[in-house]
Amino acid sequence: MYSIKGAILDIDGTLLDSMHIWNHVAEDYLISMGITPRPDLNEELLGIGGHEIPKYFKVEYGVPGTLDDITRGIYQLLEDYYFHKAELKAGVFDLLDGLSERGIKMVVATATERHLMEPALARCGIAKYFLRIFTCREERTSKSNPDIYIRAADYLGTEIENTLVFEDAPYAVKSAKEAGFPVVGVYDSASEEYVEEIKSLSDYYFYSLPEIDIERILK
Repeated sequence: MYSIKGAILDIDGTLLDSMHIWNHVAEDYLISMGITPRPDLNEELLGIGGHEIPKYFKVEYGVPGTLDDITRGIYQLLEDYYFHKAELKAGVFDLLDGLSERGIKMVVATATERHLMEPALARCGIAKYFLRIFTCREERTSKSNPDIYIRAADYLGTEIENTLVFEDAPYAVKSAKEAGFPVVGVYDSASEEYVEEIKSLSDYYFYSLPEIDIERILK
């Protein structure tokens, strides 16, 4: 019997090779509105849930229109990518098959909007592995605190210490770990400068999904 009973998986940067689109979409949106973004825009947005970005743009950049207007503008830039172009990282199917075959229940925890994530998961053929998708917007939280992981574990019916969290971002790894979850850190080039920090926080760290030793992380 394995001590791990459930798994909560991030998608962007963990299973989906998609972080590059997020590195540019905020800048592209502000430019499309005639606003010059600050050089450290991406650093400013670290740890901010997708649903919080419109308010941030309104307050910090004075973007005109309602929050809904800003949200629509941003997501128009994202829809073509998620609906048609986003691709899985190598090794995703082996990982998910391995967890599923060992009876591990799985859910998604994502900062990306449901209307983008669901079509991407379905198109890429991995929606079937997950019992539910938890989004930061619907949970009214961000991954800078562990609420989304705690609620996901509660849904799975698994204890925190028996529920693995897979993440690629340092702030997400930190909040999950501080809540008591065992964490599998996954390398993504978007978090290159944080690799050592993520390693220090994670119970396990892998530079690619095919490297993951499923028997080891479930023990």
